[in-house]
Amino acid sequence: MKSIILHTISALALISATTSANAQENVMNDHTASFIEMPAASGQTDAFAEFLAGAAPLVAETEPGTKLWFALQAGDSLAIFDVFEDEAARNAHFSGAVAGALNGNADTLVDGGWDAGVVANINNSDVLSAKAPVDLYSATTATYIRLEAAPGQADNLAALLTAAGPIVADTEPKTLFWAALQIDENNFAIFDIFADNSGREAHFAGQVAGLLNEKASVLVEGGWDDGVVANVSNFDILAIK
Repeated sequence: MKSIILHTISALALISATTSANAQENVMNDHTASFIEMPAASGQTDAFAEFLAGAAPLVAETEPGTKLWFALQAGDSLAIFDVFEDEAARNAHFSGAVAGALNGNADTLVDGGWDAGVVANINNSDVLSAKAPVDLYSATTATYIRLEAAPGQADNLAALLTAAGPIVADTEPKTLFWAALQIDENNFAIFDIFADNSGREAHFAGQVAGLLNEKASVLVEGGWDDGVVANVSNFDILAIK
């Protein structure tokens, strides 16, 4: 079984190496990312959403190392996803003006306040592979999927995700940005954005999703249904830097 998986991953790598020149294999090499999903305090959903939507210009003005920043909403849950040029830029972000403003307002806006509602929900990661953003500000919807590697399969899952970025770039014009992330030794994630739901539907019918579906029973704890589909979180995009 392991040899079959490695053969598949090798084939993916070959496909990646031979895609068009527009597919950049080293997009966001050495970049880091963060995802924070935060529950709004009772009665504060609209105020929290307004706060996050208004933060994008401040990120743009004060955080040159924050390459991408998204404010997201799914019902009463608000989230931030961002990509940094390196670890130093991520550290600068968390000591920056927007983080400071959120800290100052968290007791009112966030269920659990700063410590339990924000800090406890930070998921830092390294970017394994990405499709460079295109038509960024036309995006209205995003997806975040957390994946846990099956026992002994972390390296194989990382290899598949690393090889996938150029394939997304070459075959999914409606996927406006895509990133594969490694959170820790066994936990991974995928983040992507679309102009509308048709882009998301095309993505989940695409080559990379098809391959992950095929290999999930071996690579992902819980397989496709419980390990991938059950962990899909869709969001509306409130603001972008």
